[in-house]
Amino acid sequence: MAVKVRHYRKFAELLNEAEYEKREITRITEDILDLSVEESYKIQKELIKIKINSGHRIIGSKMGLTSQAKMTQMNVKEPIYGYLFDYMFVPSGGVVHLSEFIHPKVEVEIAFILGEDLEGPNVTRTQVLSATKYVAPALEIIDSRYKDFKFTLPDVVADNASSSRVVIGSTLTPIHTLKIDLDLIGAALYINGELKACGAGAAVFNHPANSAAVLANMLARKGERLKAGDMILTGGITEAINLTAGDTVIGQLDQLGDVSFSVKE
Repeated sequence: MAVKVRHYRKFAELLNEAEYEKREITRITEDILDLSVEESYKIQKELIKIKINSGHRIIGSKMGLTSQAKMTQMNVKEPIYGYLFDYMFVPSGGVVHLSEFIHPKVEVEIAFILGEDLEGPNVTRTQVLSATKYVAPALEIIDSRYKDFKFTLPDVVADNASSSRVVIGSTLTPIHTLKIDLDLIGAALYINGELKACGAGAAVFNHPANSAAVLANMLARKGERLKAGDMILTGGITEAINLTAGDTVIGQLDQLGDVSFSVKE
């Protein structure tokens, strides 16, 4: 059955409360078996409205399911997107508390900061690179609101793509100063001094700028564009690793530098 318009708000409120109260909920698709991705973006839109009406401000966008392996696993042909809010920002070297989450995981990403607007359709990687002012190392903390971190594609879209926290490195690198292309940049994730995961920029849609281009083109379908000053998390280069109290987390990216945070109870 199609989800009635009034139900978009109901599910959005449920997801927002789960995030605020740090408690798991059952998947929406257990109630609405045939929930479509289009309908789940409408739930996400209501969730975004709730956060804005609560006084929060959007600071950027994020992409998810940007590796071919993840898209194959979820049986999709394009990635998904969500929004980042001011309360999600953590300064590099900062502290997060485990009590702020349900079951957090961390992954290394490359963040783009735009110097010009980008409006689809048909935005290309070349246009993204031309419009980008800076790139920076990033650690994204994802935290699904669903029980046991298990969900279908429509569920995770409705849940704002599991957005939770973002840590941006203190060094912003002008993109024109890079000596090697972003798809060749290596990334490593260390937790308590131990290498937990590594990868290269090519893990993200073959090139991180492709991810930003896809985002611009997806947003164009609903008449939106990326704006100068926007931050874009292009997707996980490494796998997502569980966090525990006492962890010290460091992400290292060739040419871009380090980014870090620590975890307390």
